[in-house]
Amino acid sequence: MNQTLYQKLCVANIMNGVVEGLCNFSHPSRVALIFAPGPEDPVMVLDTQDLLQGHEVKIRNMFFSEDNPWRSRIQDRINSQPRGYLIPENDLALSGLISYGGSCSEFFYQAWFTEHHPDLCSIYPTERWLEQAATLLIHDFNSRKAAINSSEYVLKNYALQAVADHIVDERERNLGYDSRIRVTSILNNILDISKTKEEGFWPKGILFFCDPRQITRTEFITKIQEHERPQVSNVKHIRKLLQAVEESDRKLVSDGTAIIGITGGPVPDYAIAAHFKGDYGFLHLNDTRIASFFDGSFHSTTREAKLVELEELLLDTDLDTAASTILFQVVSHLVHSAGRARHGCTLVIDLNDPPLRLSGHVLDPPLSLVEPQNIDLVCSLLKIDGAVHLTADSAIHGFACLLDGRTINWENMARGARYNSALRFSAANARTIVVVVSADRPVSIIFNGIEISAFCNWRPVSQHTPEPVRLDKHLNGE
Repeated sequence: MNQTLYQKLCVANIMNGVVEGLCNFSHPSRVALIFAPGPEDPVMVLDTQDLLQGHEVKIRNMFFSEDNPWRSRIQDRINSQPRGYLIPENDLALSGLISYGGSCSEFFYQAWFTEHHPDLCSIYPTERWLEQAATLLIHDFNSRKAAINSSEYVLKNYALQAVADHIVDERERNLGYDSRIRVTSILNNILDISKTKEEGFWPKGILFFCDPRQITRTEFITKIQEHERPQVSNVKHIRKLLQAVEESDRKLVSDGTAIIGITGGPVPDYAIAAHFKGDYGFLHLNDTRIASFFDGSFHSTTREAKLVELEELLLDTDLDTAASTILFQVVSHLVHSAGRARHGCTLVIDLNDPPLRLSGHVLDPPLSLVEPQNIDLVCSLLKIDGAVHLTADSAIHGFACLLDGRTINWENMARGARYNSALRFSAANARTIVVVVSADRPVSIIFNGIEISAFCNWRPVSQHTPEPVRLDKHLNGE
């Protein structure tokens, strides 16, 4: 295999690994790469999914402006560092994107980009993912003997290590001493515990891991005798102990190896805390969510619908800003309540004046959701079969409403009656937005018979090896 073909395969395989890995960790994710292997080489781009579309002006100013001597600046930085050291580069700050750039004596410049999904717990594990891709590209690109498929495999399965890398970086940066706890082993134990039922129930409660010197400053309700402390790797035993802290402010305390005891106090700074919430949970560091975990893996999602499409639809209506803001907040509260309770529901947001007359239980008078005391009642009404009828003034006009409409060609029989009834109703009634919440948490925003939230710029890439192109030609549409 000639060197040019080998290097093209290196870039393509690592790109495939990042895309597939991030699609599993987050939502379907596009990835792009801008790079120049040598200081005199032309700047190349690999962007098969048009992720960088709309950012052409900023990219052009970065790489082709006479006022920005970026090559000489990078060369000066490379000359001041040891050979092979990856130097982080300034973020290009492209809106809506997460990026990581780096330069090195063995690979002059590269910048990786991916989508900033609106429901990320944290962007930092994704950044560490892109950093790992940059590191592997340097290694593989300069070695004809490297097994490049192994780098692709690593990046496809990097979720746990990406979370671990961020935690290690944060703890070393802020605690000021070398940690004695093994972060990767702890994360594996957390996943094992999350998959373990006790008498048919999933785990609930908080378990945190901190260094021995932090444990000495922790106020315990009680400790377990040292010679009887269960090892964290004894997953079944730890699952049983979690019952002692369920539905309470109590927490299990571990030094990373064994369970020390139970505390009612706060989680120490930069301790790793696992919040088990049944069949899912969240990983926290210093009171900040890092990732969620469910189905035996770590994920980036907060598991709460951000309803970005709904917010944009309401902003495009003739409602004044204050009314649309209140309406959006009310709908968000109701949707999140249904999601947490794990039941499906349908909300009809009726922007007509006067409102539509729907078949169902009509309220007299309508129930205003601007009044906080009414929110809990409406959250309970969501559990009843049928749709809840909500008007532009944030008032409930009815519940258990039946949605009818004529058959349309783009129905999806795999989605069930609630979803398809919403499609038909929305297609037949102007100025209505229908929000459908499924029991397994997906949220569909339907307007004019079309699911707005279904649009996604990500698409499968054909199986041929993608070809990097010159950045200047790409920006010119060639």
